[in-house]
Amino acid sequence: MLDTIFESLIDSFIENKVGLADHFLSVSLAAQLKGKLMSLYASKQMQAAGIGNNALLLHDKLVRSDVIYWLDPAHDDPHENLFFELMDGFIRHLNSTCYTGITGYEFHYALYAKGSFYKKHLDQFRNDKSRAFSMIMYLNAEWQEQDGGELCVYHSDHVQVIEPRNGKCVFFKSNELEHEVLLTQQPRMSITGWLKSNGA
Repeated sequence: MLDTIFESLIDSFIENKVGLADHFLSVSLAAQLKGKLMSLYASKQMQAAGIGNNALLLHDKLVRSDVIYWLDPAHDDPHENLFFELMDGFIRHLNSTCYTGITGYEFHYALYAKGSFYKKHLDQFRNDKSRAFSMIMYLNAEWQEQDGGELCVYHSDHVQVIEPRNGKCVFFKSNELEHEVLLTQQPRMSITGWLKSNGA
């Protein structure tokens, strides 16, 4: 079953530069991860997201206004451990079928409160080429069109609009496609991150 979902994600990526899989996260795992995210938010453990990395990190709420919390195996959270197992399986499949050479990953919870957004941007840093692929997995069980927060991906000849529906995964190369998160009318939750290589 998982291999079929992995294949649908990869096949749609090859066809359109943006991979999509509707049930990448199971209903139960998405609910568990959403519960963890909401607990972190309620206890004020999530922090304003920045732009750039390390010495170049900036916080500009005119560009992005979400809050995040990094996942870490050291937390030994049972639900996050299931997520890491899923990602390890996907990377094994990706490397064995597409020879991508992925060697690691980093993921964070992201919450866009009502009125939040993230302006058009590219995911790969100018001073660090290690981010090979971007992945977003949504945790919005009751999402409706009026809730906003869609992902807009800018292809050379068209704009692709992706609804942030529960369990859906979006997958694309970090250095190729600019994208943005449209204004939210309801809280929008996801796990967002990057598959990493040694860079080039």
